[in-house]
Amino acid sequence: MKHLLLAIALIVALCFVYLFWLSSYTNHGQKIQVPNLAKLSLVEVDEQLEELDLRRKLIDSSSYNPEFPPRSVIEQDPAAGKFVKENRQIYIKLNPSGYGEVKIPNLINRTRRQAEPTLKALGFKVGNVTYRPHIATDMVLELRYKGDKIEPGASLMKTSVIDLVLGDKSLLNREEPAAQDTTEDATGN
Repeated sequence: MKHLLLAIALIVALCFVYLFWLSSYTNHGQKIQVPNLAKLSLVEVDEQLEELDLRRKLIDSSSYNPEFPPRSVIEQDPAAGKFVKENRQIYIKLNPSGYGEVKIPNLINRTRRQAEPTLKALGFKVGNVTYRPHIATDMVLELRYKGDKIEPGASLMKTSVIDLVLGDKSLLNREEPAAQDTTEDATGN
């Protein structure tokens, strides 16, 4: 009986020692509030996290957000204000330095109705539309960027404004040189 009580007391003592060790090992009760890292540069992020004994891990981001400075934090996990323990890893996404480049599709000899949605779907903006005499009305004759002709396959930054040069059959019969080119903006005016 004496040995049984001694074994039970030893087991209870070992449980208390184990729970005490587990509590200190896992930093039970310790809380560090995650700071708001939005719009901070990587250097500023490192300084803040080092002060709080936190680590960071970069997650690649390919989507540029113009509301955030280039190469700044656009997203973090865990979110700002959450509580974590010491040495916790904070996952952050950085804003790329600008919009990515996109290849210009071959829209020559396509209709305006096909060209405009294609350009918009790729992230471009349609600028001025110029008409030239041509047998096919509203057929794309060329694409222009900042006044220069661009070839299919060339790369431009997303959100670039591309002007369209379209055909207009009604201009074929006009004799006046001034009436050879007419221009409208992207809204059709």
